[in-house]
Amino acid sequence: MDPERKARSLLSLRGRIGAAVLHSQRDSRELTVKARAAFERTFLDAVDPERSLPEEERNRRAQHARTAYFSRLALASAKARRRKSERSSLAIGGNPDAGGRRQSGESRAAEW
Repeated sequence: MDPERKARSLLSLRGRIGAAVLHSQRDSRELTVKARAAFERTFLDAVDPERSLPEEERNRRAQHARTAYFSRLALASAKARRRKSERSSLAIGGNPDAGGRRQSGESRAAEW
């Protein structure tokens, strides 16, 4: 393992230890209450920056903005997983046109 990678690995391990100690002594919800409130405010600010809408409508729109945000994250994650799958499929001699997907006629039933 190269020295830089080893250093990053050790830093990561130290961070995990620190987080585990912190969360064993304190309530995680208390530690993140301000950050969660600020995150929620970003959606409220996005849908009604002047706070001109009625609160109920502002909250409804913020909920939809939140749903869109997390849906975009899920889409990006799915795309990244697909690209990774395609790369690993090619690396082990898979069909480059299949991209890790089933060919027509292939069934998932065999996997169950």
